[in-house]
Amino acid sequence: MAAIPEKILIVGGGTSGWMAALHMQDAWGDKGANICLIESPTIGTVGVGEGTTPLLRNFFARLGIPESEWMPPCNATYKCGISFPDWTTVEGYETYFHPFFSNRDKEYAQIFRENCERRRDGYDIPLHPDHYFLTSALARQRRSPIARDKPTDEGLYGYHFDAALMGEFLKGKATQRGVTLIQDTITDVKIGEDGDISHVETQDNGAIDADLFVDCSGFRGLLIRQALNEQPNSTKAYMFNDSAVAIPTPTEGEGEILSETVSKAMRYGWVWHIPLSSRTGNGYVYSSDYASEEEVEAELREYLGEGADGVEALHLHWSPGRLEKHWKNNCVAIGLSQGFLEPLEALMINVIQTSIERFTDAYERGDFTDRYQEDFNRHVNGFIDGILDYLQLHYKLNTRDDTAYWRDNRDNVNMSERLTNVLNAWDRNENIDRVLAENIHQQLYPPLSWYCMLTGMGRFPEPKNGPLRLPTRQQQRVRILSDEHAQAFYPHAEYLDQLYAG
Repeated sequence: MAAIPEKILIVGGGTSGWMAALHMQDAWGDKGANICLIESPTIGTVGVGEGTTPLLRNFFARLGIPESEWMPPCNATYKCGISFPDWTTVEGYETYFHPFFSNRDKEYAQIFRENCERRRDGYDIPLHPDHYFLTSALARQRRSPIARDKPTDEGLYGYHFDAALMGEFLKGKATQRGVTLIQDTITDVKIGEDGDISHVETQDNGAIDADLFVDCSGFRGLLIRQALNEQPNSTKAYMFNDSAVAIPTPTEGEGEILSETVSKAMRYGWVWHIPLSSRTGNGYVYSSDYASEEEVEAELREYLGEGADGVEALHLHWSPGRLEKHWKNNCVAIGLSQGFLEPLEALMINVIQTSIERFTDAYERGDFTDRYQEDFNRHVNGFIDGILDYLQLHYKLNTRDDTAYWRDNRDNVNMSERLTNVLNAWDRNENIDRVLAENIHQQLYPPLSWYCMLTGMGRFPEPKNGPLRLPTRQQQRVRILSDEHAQAFYPHAEYLDQLYAG
């Protein structure tokens, strides 16, 4: 029989803690594991708008929780992709949309890739990813990814939700399914002679021991960082952002809700807009080396206009980086205790989900043997490092010249060898598919996503050949067909009304 920890203590709630609790209860609850989660009644969670990639659909599907059950109490909406206004100044490429890909895109995606090669060969042809993918059309028309005639269509999409409400929903589900909730404050963490955590001391419940401790205590890293002294490796040399200010505003427009995340470049960073059913979550992500809290908040308020008047701003700070050992001794870190890069592309939920799922699999196969811990840590670090490459590429491709922030990001010489190889291969018109396959491992985003970013930011050589009529006609045809196909999908607000009504 597979190894199962008999007694598990999860320290910290929020999205990461309750996702871990639900997954472990589903995996091990009927095999004899006793799962407890302790959360302090005095330590709150950050309830900003959160975005996800399509991977979260798998999490809820495995747990048997339909969208109609979890989305309404979390003020959740659908996400077809992310738009990136103003990251470049290249004419015709001032904004682009990173789509989540649909099964209906296969034919058009091949045309897109072929035209990418023609453009990289120096032909003067129009090429913009916004014209080739169905979810781009859905976002333009503010439609949901749910088709009227095929509600079970397997196209990919993500979600937006209120992070605080998601934590509360997951808490209710987990406790309903057998997870024990302890509301108390940890006052000390005790380490045994073997280096393992033996127990935690609490304010009201005394000593609580466990076989396995799960650190979901956020940036504090109460167990993994403070007690086991596993400190994160900084990634600030690669990407500079370490701060954000968040200000929610009312939803714009009656009867219409965006079905995309907007990541708009500003003077010292970028602003997110996350449409929820109840409001719009907004936040300005920046580097404290280039601007102060006051400067950034003032710029954000001016940009948001009257909707931000009188709304209190929430200021957030972090040290960008990741742990080397996410699983150390009898403790595994999940969520912000593992580290954090920055909010771009909304990938933290993916790190949480991937880490939980990989951990339970590794534990069952290895039960604390060094090899399985090393395999787990290597896999998680590879996953996070791949995310770092993908995120940094956004900044390397920017062409803004209005502030030192953008110039320094573009000129930053600190890049992984992997990312350097990909950029060089693209610029030199080498076989980009081969180079991506050789350098981008354990990546959340497929090669097509890299194509979309590189083309969407206008990263092309100067044309040395004349125009080709066929690519022009292809792009126009695909754009028209995508817009027509989108008509078969529910308007976003209309479908949410149906979903929320039950």
